[in-house]
Amino acid sequence: MTGAAILLVVLSAFAHSGWNFLTKRARNPEIFTWSAALSANVILLPVAVYLLVTSPPDPIGWAFIAGTWSLHLAYFTTLSRAYRDTDLSLAYPLARGTGLLLIPVLAVFLLGEEMSPPAAVGVALIVTGIFAVSYGNALSGGLPGISALLRKSGIRYALATGVIITAYSIVDKRGVAHVSPLLYMYFLTSAASVGMPLFLRRAFPPADFIAEWRLNLRTIVLTGLLQFASYALVLTALQVSRVSYVAPFREIGIVIGVLMGAVLLDEPFKRGRIAGATLIVVGAVAIAFAP
Repeated sequence: MTGAAILLVVLSAFAHSGWNFLTKRARNPEIFTWSAALSANVILLPVAVYLLVTSPPDPIGWAFIAGTWSLHLAYFTTLSRAYRDTDLSLAYPLARGTGLLLIPVLAVFLLGEEMSPPAAVGVALIVTGIFAVSYGNALSGGLPGISALLRKSGIRYALATGVIITAYSIVDKRGVAHVSPLLYMYFLTSAASVGMPLFLRRAFPPADFIAEWRLNLRTIVLTGLLQFASYALVLTALQVSRVSYVAPFREIGIVIGVLMGAVLLDEPFKRGRIAGATLIVVGAVAIAFAP
């Protein structure tokens, strides 16, 4: 990876961990996630209009926008429900890491990318670290422990989020070749702000929306901007680096997310999670310096 790509992804990891942490602390994570996306769309509308006029997407670009719009609507829905039903330090690494089992393989076969041996080792270390962080106690309990874990709705939502991440990572690598990353990100964010109310209005009365805004208005706005910045930085990195490298390297955010959960939310941080976080860091370094 180039130095520019590394810097972009590191900054993205901090922004992504930050908005996930703020979402977990919300009164209602689903309403909070939608509100944050809506606030970013409103604040950044002038930028989007300018880019749409000066550098509009080509027809293929619009097709990729439609694809990522649909995938991110599903992503925001499953992620917010995962945080509703389980710990940040479990849902975050599981959601972010599941895609690593598929993204490098799909990038090689669908996008024609190549992965050097050091990068492959780095991906393997990150995947191992993710399993240690997410599944440590369950694996020590054998099949009954794993079965009990998978019966939890929050874990199932986190796994579904990981599959969606795999899909949109491949789509977005191609999409930013046809659309400006900032404009692409704006349409992507609108998936949550426009689409999520279709689901939320069935589950929550209007009073819940009003209460969330009254309690967390400033935090909602901050979260929306962090949401936008975190993936806009990744989209920019995808223009100069391979998705099979960028996607795994992003997982350094897992370490930040786990530390936030442990230190700021008083979630468990046992030896298995420490070992897993260490493997993720080592794997990320291997990818960063891989040819």
